[in-house]
Amino acid sequence: MNTEESKPAKRKNILIYNLIFIVICAGLFMFLWNAPEETTKHLPNDDDHSRFMKMDKKEAEKFCEECHSPDGVSPLPQDHPPKYRCLFCHKRDQ
Repeated sequence: MNTEESKPAKRKNILIYNLIFIVICAGLFMFLWNAPEETTKHLPNDDDHSRFMKMDKKEAEKFCEECHSPDGVSPLPQDHPPKYRCLFCHKRDQ
């Protein structure tokens, strides 16, 4: 007798869990849908940067400060985030 009475309760619980799951998925989808566009510039695909396109990221990042140090050809702005992981934000077009 208990099994007959508990079937509607189990169905109700399953329905509630499914609705909660759907609401969470919809919320996650809306969060990702409204995410801002990528604003970080990509690594330029020019003569100066061409040698870094085929290197491993960690290897290529060792050379960034040659040109982008405060005394370099193209220094980074003062408000630039930490400078030791350049290719974490600046993606290479491959």
